[in-house]
This record gives sequence, C-alpha cells and structure tokens, in this order.
Amino acid sequence: METIKTHIMARYYNIAIDISARIVREEYWEGQKIFGRSSLAGKYNVSPETIRRALMLLQEAGIVNVTPGVGVVVKSKRAAESFLAQSGQRQVLRDLQENLHELLREREKLDSEIEKLMDDLLDYTFKIAGRFQKIEEIKVRSNSLLIGKSLIEAEFRGKTGATVLAIYRDGEEILSPNADVVIKSGDLLTMVVHPDMEKELHLLVDPG
Repeated sequence: METIKTHIMARYYNIAIDISARIVREEYWEGQKIFGRSSLAGKYNVSPETIRRALMLLQEAGIVNVTPGVGVVVKSKRAAESFLAQSGQRQVLRDLQENLHELLREREKLDSEIEKLMDDLLDYTFKIAGRFQKIEEIKVRSNSLLIGKSLIEAEFRGKTGATVLAIYRDGEEILSPNADVVIKSGDLLTMVVHPDMEKELHLLVDPG
C-alpha cells in the first residue's frame, strides 16, 4: 500500500513541475486559462484526482488560480520559477534518501547472507567433528583409577582427549559436569572421544 501511495504522490508532483516549467518557458503565460481538469487528466494520462492534487499544489505555491466555473488560470511566472528551484533541491534530497534506502536494503541482504554462511559453517564444523569423534558410554567399575578423584585430579582430558557430557548416578543425571566432580563407583559416563583414544579412555575408566 505504501509503494502505491508514494507512486501517486510522485506522479502529481511531477505534473506540477511540468506545468511550472511550461509557464517559465512561456508556453503558458500569466492570465492565460489553461486546460480544464479533465483535459489535463487526458493529456498526462492520469486520473482526475491526480490532476486535482497537482493543481492544488500549484495553487498553494501561487502559480495558478483554480476557480470553479472558470478553470485554471496562470497567476505568476515568478512563483513558477521559485517552485522549480525548490523542486530541484527536493530532488537532491529524494535521490539521497533513495540511495540511503538502497544501501540499507543491500546491508540487510548482506547481513542475511553472512548469517546463513555462519550457520552453514557451524553445521559443517559439527559434521566434520562427528566424523572424527564418537559417543561412548562407560560404567565406572570398582577397580577404576578414577574412583575418588575429580576429573581434573585424574587429568582426564589430558590423558584421554575425551569430554564428559553427562554422569548418570543413582538414577540422576549430571549434565556437563564440572571438572571438580568426584567420580564414584557405578557412575555411567557419557563422553565424546576420538576413536584413536578409546584404548586410553578404557584403561582409565574401566581397566577390565
């Protein structure tokens, strides 16, 4: 709806500029009665409402007089010259605004593309990581070297390269446990580990 409204406003404003330019070029002279509203609508191929707006703008600028029963009469060439000068300044502002809006649209498009690329990169990274790591669940038995020690005390990450995702203990689940959590016999550890480190992991958690 806003686009249509802007288009109509630009059209009647351009018609007002065209009529003013004709007055300045003395195609229409002061005191001359120019075409009626219907004739102007046909001349510019627009609706009578668009012509009405254009004439109202010209009348407010002191360029023409619009009198019912008489028609449209040119009032002032000087006012037409002033209107054209102001219109030139407005055109510069409109061009700057349009350029700004275009840059903003391009920035939004770039932001959207950057966000999509970041999502694709993260997704690809997780897929690649999944190829080189696997999920392991190992129960801590009574002979485990971990019992009574925290993950940091046992140097768990350094020795196995694994990350503990969760600990299942007595029917409860400890998600993303802190490194100072003490491991107990019977704990079930869910871990992410590189396949090449599975032997070291089992030796530490469940020697067998």
